[in-house]
Amino acid sequence: MSPAPQAPGVERRRQLRLQRRQERLRNFWRLVVFSAAAAGLGYGLLRQGWTLSSPSQVDVSGSERVSREQAIAAAELRFPMPLLTLDPRLLRAELLDALPVEQVTVQRLILPPRLRIELVDRQVVARAERRTAKGNEQGYVDRLGNWISSSQQAMGSSGSQPETAVLVQGWQARFKPTIVKLISRRNDLGSPLRTIRFEPDGTIWLTTGSLGEVKLGGADGDLARRLDVLRYLSGELPKRVQGQGVRSIDLSDPDQPELGLPAPAVGSGNPKQAGNGVD
Repeated sequence: MSPAPQAPGVERRRQLRLQRRQERLRNFWRLVVFSAAAAGLGYGLLRQGWTLSSPSQVDVSGSERVSREQAIAAAELRFPMPLLTLDPRLLRAELLDALPVEQVTVQRLILPPRLRIELVDRQVVARAERRTAKGNEQGYVDRLGNWISSSQQAMGSSGSQPETAVLVQGWQARFKPTIVKLISRRNDLGSPLRTIRFEPDGTIWLTTGSLGEVKLGGADGDLARRLDVLRYLSGELPKRVQGQGVRSIDLSDPDQPELGLPAPAVGSGNPKQAGNGVD
């Protein structure tokens, strides 16, 4: 007995299901082939095409003191190396820490493969000293108040040291904003600025050419006003106390500056002379 013939609609649906299965199978194999080709191409480019094979593929610009060789050594680059394995942010931090520069820009360029490093040199504005576990360390500060070690400063300068008349003593990172303010006004104090000294508690002392030691107090909102008073006193005070041997000036209270005068000789009269105010 022969099977009953199927309705035309049933056969058509069976053919459509078969075609869809075949199409899905073809799409699957296309995906496998394309993925394998892309993986192979990417691996080839990573290993062969996007590779820094020599120092000549590293472009260093913007600095008058740091050479390509010094930048490569500071970044600890080893050739050959895949370009895409370099982290620009990490490389930037390493260069800022190792080189006498205040700004670093790092770019990875694909075609042709190379590494571009742009540097901005630090501008030394003062000599500096800071306290460390091994004792006092000598160095420099830049216009942003950052510490520069002697070895960093000597890099690319043929051993010559910058000429600067200002010395910052007791440098700490927390004093950087204050250093910037004081350095920016070093030519606006009425007298040459010689020394900026920070005590451990944050008290600021200046040494100027005509007034000697000046106590500014802390780095609070009155600092700019104290500097204005210092500029005024630099022009007026030397004429008024000439020959009296002023030892120091206390501007902690800018409304009542105090002079530190030598103690009078016994029997000379005024025992309170050592703390005179300035009108």
